[in-house]
Amino acid sequence: MVTKPLDIVKILVVDDEQDAVDLVAFNLKQSGFQVVTAPDGASALDKVHKHQPDLIVLDVMMPELDGLEVCKLLRKDSATADIPILMLTAKATEVDRILGLELGADDYVTKPFSPRELVLRVRKLLARGKPVEGRGERMVFGELAIDIPRHHVSWKGKAIELTATEFKLLTTLAERRGRVQSRDQLLRDVWGYESMIDTRTVDTHMRRLREKLGPAAKHLDTIRGVGYRFVDQ
Repeated sequence: MVTKPLDIVKILVVDDEQDAVDLVAFNLKQSGFQVVTAPDGASALDKVHKHQPDLIVLDVMMPELDGLEVCKLLRKDSATADIPILMLTAKATEVDRILGLELGADDYVTKPFSPRELVLRVRKLLARGKPVEGRGERMVFGELAIDIPRHHVSWKGKAIELTATEFKLLTTLAERRGRVQSRDQLLRDVWGYESMIDTRTVDTHMRRLREKLGPAAKHLDTIRGVGYRFVDQ
């Protein structure tokens, strides 16, 4: 959960193309972030443990250890499982984009990208992990407990590890329990997108969320052709 001032928020940028690294790093620094860079997947894994970044900008297409494999390894390690990951993908590789989300990436930006859009996505990702002032709500639905201030979810007392995006998706649905939320509405309220993009982003995150919730996923209903709904029982 990122609660630091921006000037001490650290972002790791991983790309084998130096021009892309320089562009991303420059714009992030201009926006007040600290930046660490890595030219490949192997060095990225080393720098994650050395520098403990608050967010990772990760390119998909890299030789040897690509971004998808790096994402998969980071999500398997409890020490790095909840670090927000923003993936950079080529427009032509839609399958990589969806696979990246399935492996645990929180969001993606397609190349060529607008530096302004990338910085905006980074800010939104970091904001998902921040506690909301004055929000002290704890929601309990049978054996499922959602503690918003502590950013903690449990089933029968056992903790369920969720990323910041998965946690916000769950709490947004739970707070509006009984009401159907369209995919477009969730894209606006969870991801902060103002314009329509591929709604499979929502479906992919819902699939991951259900897998992590296990038996507690019974609280999540799919309304075919519309969206999703949280149910109490």
